[in-house]
Amino acid sequence: MDPILLAWLRAQLGTATDEQDLAARYARLGRARAVAAEVLAERRAKLLAEPLRMTVDGVVTIDQSNNLAGLERQITGLTGLVAPDDPAAGGASADLVTAPLLPSRRTR
Repeated sequence: MDPILLAWLRAQLGTATDEQDLAARYARLGRARAVAAEVLAERRAKLLAEPLRMTVDGVVTIDQSNNLAGLERQITGLTGLVAPDDPAAGGASADLVTAPLLPSRRTR
């Protein structure tokens, strides 16, 4: 994986994210934005699997709802960011254009 892509992914996901895991995901998905979205979605699902708020009366209160809201904002904001492997604006794209072929003379 390109060091620029790795730096962008670490900026989005944090430095504690495993580099080999990111490289394997990038090889499978092909886009840095897709890798970041998948990792963030997994983190969101992990938070949702556990209780968001837990209170032990008089001892401790743990509230993960702000973490969940932050992850959801980060996932939403990911679409507005420019990843290093995104195609350049106005550059060549893989769009397919079709046009009907018509004979130059009328046939009987």
